[in-house]
Amino acid sequence: MSKPVLVIMAAGMGSRYGGLKQLDPVGGHNQVILDYSMYDARRAGFETVVFVIKREIEEEFKARVGRRVERHMDVKYVFQAMDDLPKGYAVPEGRAKPWGTAQAALAARNVVDGPFAIINADDYYGPEAFRAIYQYLCAHQDGARYSYAMVGYRVKNTVTENGSVARGVCSVNQDGALIDIHERTTIEKDGENARYTEDGGQSWTALPGDTLVSMNMWGFTRSFLDEAEARFPAFLDKALAENPLKGEYFLPSVVDQLIREDKAGVQVLPSEDKWYGVTYREDKPTVTAAIAAMTEAGLYPEELWPEC
Repeated sequence: MSKPVLVIMAAGMGSRYGGLKQLDPVGGHNQVILDYSMYDARRAGFETVVFVIKREIEEEFKARVGRRVERHMDVKYVFQAMDDLPKGYAVPEGRAKPWGTAQAALAARNVVDGPFAIINADDYYGPEAFRAIYQYLCAHQDGARYSYAMVGYRVKNTVTENGSVARGVCSVNQDGALIDIHERTTIEKDGENARYTEDGGQSWTALPGDTLVSMNMWGFTRSFLDEAEARFPAFLDKALAENPLKGEYFLPSVVDQLIREDKAGVQVLPSEDKWYGVTYREDKPTVTAAIAAMTEAGLYPEELWPEC
């Protein structure tokens, strides 16, 4: 079995944040959040990283992130584009954004041929999560069902004081296997707990603080990319009819379909770590302070990617 690789989804333009949040420094030597993810991944065992980016940011991304990491990992680049669609489909007039996280994963389909972990570029996951997902991918292969994994975080550890976030809310059985997952795009902090709305805030559903949620840290075999590609047309048929300008092909939705069809099993690897991210510009001071504290405590060196 080939060694697991890391796929990082970095094509989002950060509309709520107001800019290229993937490239906004949070560390003392101009490190961005994904620098810490790659550092944690490398010491967990990952040797190859695939960046999913937009072609428009290619040069800036390579200059500010890719080239310094190339000395320590095998780096590949792929591009998420609105017009990367199945034959017979076209981008609807007025559409301004790509088609979501499942399409982002599909951008890597020509360079990933074995097990892989996939994460967001703008979320801090913690070193234990990378160790757990790497070990799982090394120890499991597809059998009668696809063998996948997901790092699950407590929702209370993944919300911001500055607005709403999107998370995949999970149900897990007594063996730690994922039963189902539902993408909730508007989750807010509610004291020590959280809540979500699906009608623009007219009504809210409570989420206990210990509820497990997905931060889009998944471990897959190549089979996931094949399944996501095969299911893309059905998603497009529905989205083009109901929400052509904003419909998104969510990665957790593909996982949920495979679980319901009994084609995949997903082991949830719980993490008690606190998430840090820059969903909103107001989040940056909190993230910067947290990174500084972890560096001071010795979890990270001052300079992640030394010249020699």
